Amino acid sequence: MPGAVGAWRKSLVEKAGGFSEDTLAEDQDLTLSIRRRGFSIAYADEAIGYTEAPDTLGGLAKQRFRWSFGTLQCLWKHRRTFFRARYGSLGFVALPNVLLFQIIYPFLSPIADLMFVLSLWSAWAIREQHGATYAMTSVQQVLTYYAVFLIIDWVASILAFMLEPDEDKSLTWLIFLQRFAYRQVMYWVVVRSVFAALRGRLVGWGKLERKATVELETASSRS
Repeated sequence: MPGAVGAWRKSLVEKAGGFSEDTLAEDQDLTLSIRRRGFSIAYADEAIGYTEAPDTLGGLAKQRFRWSFGTLQCLWKHRRTFFRARYGSLGFVALPNVLLFQIIYPFLSPIADLMFVLSLWSAWAIREQHGATYAMTSVQQVLTYYAVFLIIDWVASILAFMLEPDEDKSLTWLIFLQRFAYRQVMYWVVVRSVFAALRGRLVGWGKLERKATVELETASSRS
């Protein structure tokens, strides 16, 4: 239920109490509220929504921080949904999946990158003490393990794309670029969100910089 292209049944929105100010992810919060009442969420995979995305790293980090912190707020607000039989897949699959892959996994993942950097530093130390032969062996082991990790990540992404027949499979090569840019931004965002939540810090929506950069594709431009 992305906020940029979501359609709501008015009667259900009113039944759920409307949009709440409890979280920074009001669309996610309302979706969960309606879903908890036993109603279905339909997904139109061919729908297209036009929205202006941040065009700077700082703007992207601020947007993702709002989303991450809003997700934490939603998980806490709807915590009584977890592993309750009455909520079915929402409580046993959907919310645990969000907690694991959007919060816990990104929060712990920097440890893996840190271990990779420390391994390279260790290889350099071995080179200084025992010469290049021993160091190369260590570097090859580190790079091999990391390459296997990247390949597994890439294959998993391809499998996810295969589940969506109409997706452009050529986009999967971007997974490699994502790991060395976007992923580090998300690490920082999630870690910052978790510590802000633990401190009980009040987080506002902040100022959104709009540049009116979205252009709709017309029939004449396509021809």
